[in-house]
Amino acid sequence: MNPPLPADTAPAPLASAPIMQDVLTIPRSLPQAGRVNLVGLTREQLRAALTQAGTPERQARMRVGQIWQWLYHWGVRDFAQMTNLAKDYRAFLTERFEIAVPEVVTRQISEDGTRKYLLRIAGGHEVETVYIPEEGRGTLCVSSQVGCTLTCSFCHTGTQKLVRNLTAGEIVGQLMLARDDLGEWPQPGAPRDETRLVSNLVLMGMGEPLYNFDNVRDAMAVVMDGEGLSLSRRRITLSTSGVVPEIARTATEIGCQLAVSFHATTDPVRDRLVPINKRWNIDQLLGALRDYPRLSNSERITFEYVMLDGVNDSDEDARRLIRLIRGIPAKINLIPFNEWPGAPYRRSSWDRIEAFADIIYKAGYASPIRTPRGEDIMAACGQLKSATERGRKSARDVAAEAGL
Repeated sequence: MNPPLPADTAPAPLASAPIMQDVLTIPRSLPQAGRVNLVGLTREQLRAALTQAGTPERQARMRVGQIWQWLYHWGVRDFAQMTNLAKDYRAFLTERFEIAVPEVVTRQISEDGTRKYLLRIAGGHEVETVYIPEEGRGTLCVSSQVGCTLTCSFCHTGTQKLVRNLTAGEIVGQLMLARDDLGEWPQPGAPRDETRLVSNLVLMGMGEPLYNFDNVRDAMAVVMDGEGLSLSRRRITLSTSGVVPEIARTATEIGCQLAVSFHATTDPVRDRLVPINKRWNIDQLLGALRDYPRLSNSERITFEYVMLDGVNDSDEDARRLIRLIRGIPAKINLIPFNEWPGAPYRRSSWDRIEAFADIIYKAGYASPIRTPRGEDIMAACGQLKSATERGRKSARDVAAEAGL
């Protein structure tokens, strides 16, 4: 999610500049009872919703194309502004449908430009979304669940119990809200501008995307559609902790880039760090991953590896990792551990991280070291958690769950 550091550059210490936090004046647009929300419906689902509501079948396909462009190319949220639709049809849409996205509660802006949004969704639940600006590009990290069921012991999100899956509309809505805030929607009559402030999307926020497969798949179909939000599948990365039965489906039904939260080179250590390993161990996971590049036409798989002092950062771990992934087109993304209150681990020293990276690099694999971003606003990898849930567990509780 973040760009690599040069091999000889250590992360800069956090500055003491104040964090910018505000409440955005974006109108409340949570779904209302009795009307169907069009955001997040695939083209076929949108056509079915229109015909079920009374749109003649012979007109529905044309109406889908018109509404789709207004929603996802122009970012329009009011049926009255869809001026190429007849006035009576706009009234028909207003009566039966709505265009609803999550509500922005707060926005924080880090000293490095990272933006973190606290969003409220139906039922009053909250999720977090992070936008990371980089030179020539920008990455949006979106959530797929409220909380998480995986309880990875190094991850702050994992200390929040799973509440529910996000709908496809709530997933797509995160991208729409980020484009609102960044002013990225095109303006009618303005010169065409191909600059994309949100050029990449990563499913690396709160939750395990493959435990919400259908909604994630439908949301990505909307996001990848070339006549709307139009993000290429090569610009979308889905991160999983290793839900083995869904990996082949991801390749064939979504086809995006795949990242795997690997983090350990032996089953006993991975059992502790990523408890899903007790269900599908390293050997089973790697078996599923070997077929992914061929099934999805992806170039390679990214192995995410958080660097934990004295836990998984030895030279032998690096060499064992190389042996494990042999034959898989891969990149190893090394992640300096992003600490959070009560965390039971410490970040590996910079010298240790560099030594680990060097072993991997000499074996022929790219081994970028991720630059920590947004740490001052708890927006870095593994730090996301609903504000209402943050800090409810004590350090002793977290350490006990990690088996320390």
